[in-house]
Amino acid sequence: MSEGTTTIVIFGASGDLAKRKLVPALFTLAAKNRLDANVRIVGASRSTMSDDQFRESMWDALQEFSDLKNRRHDWDRFARRLHYIPADISNPEHFLNMKEHLEELEGDARPANRLFYLSIAPSLYLPAILNLGATDLALEDTGWRRVVIEKPFGWNLESAQALNREVHQVFKEEQVYRIDHYLGKESVQNLLVLRFANAIFEPVWNRNYVDNIQITVAESVDVADRAAYYDESGVVRDMVQNHLLQLLAMVAMEPPSAADAESLRSKKVDVLKAIRRWETDNVSNHAIRGQYEGYLDEKGVDPGSLTGTYVAMRLYVDNWRWRDVPFYLRTGKAMANKTSEIIVQFQSPPHLMFYDRKPDDLSPNVLSVCLQPNEGTHLRFQSKVPDQGMAMQPVDMEFSYETAFRDQSIPEAYELLLEDALQGDASLFIRSDHIEEAWRIVEPLLNWHEIRPPYQYDRGSWGPKAADWLLAQDGRSWVLVCGGS
Repeated sequence: MSEGTTTIVIFGASGDLAKRKLVPALFTLAAKNRLDANVRIVGASRSTMSDDQFRESMWDALQEFSDLKNRRHDWDRFARRLHYIPADISNPEHFLNMKEHLEELEGDARPANRLFYLSIAPSLYLPAILNLGATDLALEDTGWRRVVIEKPFGWNLESAQALNREVHQVFKEEQVYRIDHYLGKESVQNLLVLRFANAIFEPVWNRNYVDNIQITVAESVDVADRAAYYDESGVVRDMVQNHLLQLLAMVAMEPPSAADAESLRSKKVDVLKAIRRWETDNVSNHAIRGQYEGYLDEKGVDPGSLTGTYVAMRLYVDNWRWRDVPFYLRTGKAMANKTSEIIVQFQSPPHLMFYDRKPDDLSPNVLSVCLQPNEGTHLRFQSKVPDQGMAMQPVDMEFSYETAFRDQSIPEAYELLLEDALQGDASLFIRSDHIEEAWRIVEPLLNWHEIRPPYQYDRGSWGPKAADWLLAQDGRSWVLVCGGS
């Protein structure tokens, strides 16, 4: 019996995601000797091409989209792993042909494992999964079978539930890897280390010491060539339901009782279940929607579109740890800077003994977790100014990935996530109940156009002024440490 083998089948292999992220990530893993020699990659899409043409097209993409362009020798060795099969997702006969081709590549190797990656339009997820089931490609007869599904998973709660039901007719939940690339970022994973590997934070990580938490994910680019898609989806579907709620869950979750994937994912679901629900008629009291000036002129956008490109909101996690602590979330396009940052703002001291100063005279302690682009952590606290009596000013204690690990590059998120999927570690992937809870939270926002049109904001700003009002009515303001002001 020959050694086992694993085949990664990338549906949509001629698309941007495969070219920009997936194949470069697999190439990098191979260059780091972290991709087993028995792993092969099979591209599948409607385009007609040979194995050699597929290999060359991936090399060309590498030249355009990555910094690996000077590694032709390594690429030629890696490219032997690449194969190609023309396949129309909606055609079952093409899946039968794929099955024959895979069996031919696998030969007598056992186990013959398969990882199916759906790098395709969301409307094609269901036909792809049903055809995998109908042709027994998902059958675990010769080895394990797993499927990786990109976001968005569903369009709303109802569609997500329906898709989950259909997926579970073909794959068991433990075979399904719903991917959110944000969870593969080193700085996002560092949240877990920061919280649970440092005893100094846990005693103050609660409503007794934390005044508020802010999560900002800002993009300086506009919708560009995604305008037509974006006008249908909007900022809530594009960013809030997945990325921002993922970050909130990691900040607010309880420590898992064990170091396994299910314990970690269950704690995140517990947070989502505890989030206070909105009624559609009071959404405007807790959330602000914006649209940048000039959005209606973008190619593919409806001239009368009410689609939001910005959202700011206030959420509460109604559990013992976080009761009545506001979580402020905001994200948008065409903003002042590209930054992703988590701010934990602590309460001010209840009493000051320094002359006539009041607690409100001093800025509170702030822990900032910079997710991108300046990955690191900052702790802001008060310090005495030399030779100025008892004058004080805030100073930062800083950790930067760039300086602390200057000899180590930060890997792309897809490197880690693909490696985890191959190893069967689902810790950083999203479970079906998590998806559904996230949709329940944002559902009232999906009917926002029925409430009021979006506020306008200037390109290069931090969003509409109404977003500042959202915090000002609580006596607070937005804080950024690593992303500018």
